[in-house]
Amino acid sequence: MIKAIFTDANIFTGVLGENYKTIELICPLAAKMSHLVGDTVRDYAQFYDRELNVVEIGGGTGITTLAILIAIDKGVIHSIDNATIMQAQAKKSLSSWIDKGRLNLIEADALNALKAMPNNSVDIIASAYTLHNFEHPYRELLISEIFRILKKGGKFINGDRYSLDDISTHTAMIQKEITHYFKVLTAEKKPELLEHWITHLFADEAENKVMRETVSIEQLKKSGFIDVNLSQRTEVNALVTAIKS
Repeated sequence: MIKAIFTDANIFTGVLGENYKTIELICPLAAKMSHLVGDTVRDYAQFYDRELNVVEIGGGTGITTLAILIAIDKGVIHSIDNATIMQAQAKKSLSSWIDKGRLNLIEADALNALKAMPNNSVDIIASAYTLHNFEHPYRELLISEIFRILKKGGKFINGDRYSLDDISTHTAMIQKEITHYFKVLTAEKKPELLEHWITHLFADEAENKVMRETVSIEQLKKSGFIDVNLSQRTEVNALVTAIKS
């Protein structure tokens, strides 16, 4: 019921899921953010000489998953995604990590998957370009679950679309983004894909979903997180980190 009310379970189960790699063309900053998430995981992991329990929310095709796997020497990554098409691609490209026991793919709704995990059991929860897809009530519940399952001192790392507080400046950035979509996908002769990405972008910008910077930071603090930090902003993209107190 929660899944049906608060999330669009079909976002990446069709054309966008089958052609997700085009995000590297229309949004090259997405690949950069995946690497930044991985680098941040590495910076945290270097202080722990033990196996780490890492959860990734929204593993998709495995771009960020791979960055996280490379970042830690010991431990298992539990990568959650509800799109069969996306997980099939991740399973194929990351099969060697699965065989080594380093990667566990979980096909499930993110909130339900986290609710099944014990209190204080996870060292790192990482994500890239997933939380912005959720409506506000669902995201609020998800953040509460993230805080619950993290160990004390555990870290939340999210590379995502964090809207600027200045709406006029933010709108100008979205207009620039749309122009780039048209330029790239028209040249690729993919009008259907262009339509799907534009439709998805407008869904991202809806008031019931958009992650405004200050509101998002305050939401994490209200949930109990400390050392909440937004960095590496490039246009609408930014890296947010927080520690469980």
